[in-house]
Amino acid sequence: MTTPSRHELALVARALSGAGVEVAGPLEAEPISGGRSNLTSVISDGRSRWILRTPPRAGRTASAHDVAREHRVTAALADSGVPVPPALLLCEDESLLGVPFTVSGHVEGAAIRTQADLAEHDDQAVVAMTSDLLSTLAALHRVDHVAAGLEDFGRPEGYAARQLNRWSRQWDSVGLSDLDSLARAVMARLAARVPPQRATSVVHGDFRIDNTLIAVDGPSSRVAAVIDWELSTIGDPVADVAMMCAYRHPPFDLVMGAPSAWTSDRLPSSRELAAGYEAAGGVPLEDWGFHLSLACFKVAVIAAGIDHRRRAGAGAGPGFDTAGEAVAPYLELALRDLG
Repeated sequence: MTTPSRHELALVARALSGAGVEVAGPLEAEPISGGRSNLTSVISDGRSRWILRTPPRAGRTASAHDVAREHRVTAALADSGVPVPPALLLCEDESLLGVPFTVSGHVEGAAIRTQADLAEHDDQAVVAMTSDLLSTLAALHRVDHVAAGLEDFGRPEGYAARQLNRWSRQWDSVGLSDLDSLARAVMARLAARVPPQRATSVVHGDFRIDNTLIAVDGPSSRVAAVIDWELSTIGDPVADVAMMCAYRHPPFDLVMGAPSAWTSDRLPSSRELAAGYEAAGGVPLEDWGFHLSLACFKVAVIAAGIDHRRRAGAGAGPGFDTAGEAVAPYLELALRDLG
């Protein structure tokens, strides 16, 4: 990613001050690697640290990279019991950085992205953090979104059909021509199987271990903050669980560009994750095959989008170079899950 210039950081500091955040001196920025979508930096005035989030400056698609959504949902969840970073600033004036941006409070916690990261923690810690991940997702799905001020954050009904339409359109923008027939077969079979929606909640849309920060403390390890909310909305919580499980498939390593923590055999299987979520107080996972298939289709489109940004010159390196190779396996998994 491109680190903000000193001039841009001065503009960020001015915006922070205007939002009532005390900035003690010139800001310095250090990019956080690992993201394939919105770009993240730790910024510091030498005394305090914050997190700066921006969309990519090239290769953006219309419905992705929505930092304003991230800001709104984390602000709404501040007192919900779901751990989120403090939402401090949303700036939608693109004249400052060329893109909208957000600043949130810095949360101490381990970012566990790769299997090498996971290897730093013993089995007791891994069991505890995985259990708390499932409890956290179940807690999110119990939040009263109307009481939290998110009544108009998304339409409450018809989530599956809207998601299928949205990600089908996204495929039209970023899809790989040699896989178009396979993708359209998936879309057609999904369209014929859309189930009724039985529950409605806030959904994260991208929930897995590397989209959290973990307070590691052996058997007391827990989720310190859930991050990366750009795909969040109001929808079907079963779909949220299905996305979490779809990321457990080995082709996800191609999207990450390294053996990912979430595909590690030290973690519960997809079936065990689903059962653990229900045991933690989550909603019943009805119409599971459809939701898993739709989730795998969405991951295929996400992978295609990353490859699209690479071809547009907006990204390079691990993950960007290999994400395109994950598209076909995920489309095949989508067909398999439909039976």
